[in-house]
Amino acid sequence: MLIRKPDSIPSSEITPESTYVSRRHFVRDLSIGSVGLAASSIARANTLPLDEPLTPERIITSYNNFYEFGTDKGDPVRHAHQLTTAPWKVKVSGEVAKPGEYDYEDLVKGLTPEERIYRFRCVEAWSMVVPWTGIPLKALLQRLEPTGNAKYVEFTTLLRPSEMPGQRSLFTSIDWPYVEGLRLDEAYHPLSIMVVGLYGKLLPKQNGAPWRLIVPWKYGFKSIKSIVQIRFTEKKPKNTWNILAPHEYGFYANVNPAVSHPRWSQASERRLPTTLFNQNRIPTLAFNGYGEEVASLYAGMNLRRNF
Repeated sequence: MLIRKPDSIPSSEITPESTYVSRRHFVRDLSIGSVGLAASSIARANTLPLDEPLTPERIITSYNNFYEFGTDKGDPVRHAHQLTTAPWKVKVSGEVAKPGEYDYEDLVKGLTPEERIYRFRCVEAWSMVVPWTGIPLKALLQRLEPTGNAKYVEFTTLLRPSEMPGQRSLFTSIDWPYVEGLRLDEAYHPLSIMVVGLYGKLLPKQNGAPWRLIVPWKYGFKSIKSIVQIRFTEKKPKNTWNILAPHEYGFYANVNPAVSHPRWSQASERRLPTTLFNQNRIPTLAFNGYGEEVASLYAGMNLRRNF
């Protein structure tokens, strides 16, 4: 099985003890954050071969794209401290039996977080290996009771220019707020999670606090951050980057080394950390290495046209 959950698996088998905060410490932090998840409820999950080293926490938390805070890789960590994440409201709408505005804590209450180690591949051809803690997306969505008409789920990021300087920039080409979407069967796949933690701690603001999506077989721009709206739809939603440049960024955004971006090859990637003299370039894997688990979702589809 790809995901293993026996309580006997120690944290040391998932990531080195020297770089990982204990499970109990993480649960204590969740309690402080009013998520209200029980200490005994965190499941173990080992989702990568142990010979793939983790990307250092300092890099994961300081080198990322979160254009709401600016376009430079260092802008999120420089500016995200301004973001207010409590209280956090989430609007649920569309083809669903339980629409309404929810407190974030109420949405996640009683759901079991799992420790996951995933490859993370950016469309810009750099990559990381990240130890997330997240809630299975299917468990979250099913408690909202989508109707039989729901074929897709759309997510929207917070719109708050007063705290997110990238949203008030005169040079932005993005029509805020940021929007992403998945087919419902993609959202229900066991690998899809709503992340609430990173490296055994609460999710940092620059990485999408209080929660974000992670779909590890897709390019990183699909994994929308700081979500405030969830909408179930019958028709495919329009996602932000596909609207901006449809010839460059498709709706599906599955990692595909055989389909180049119009401005660069996707056949390889820079696995962070890198240096000027060592780019640490490795071959990119189809579906980011998760093809055995997810390729059946796209059986019969032309993945060059549906990129």
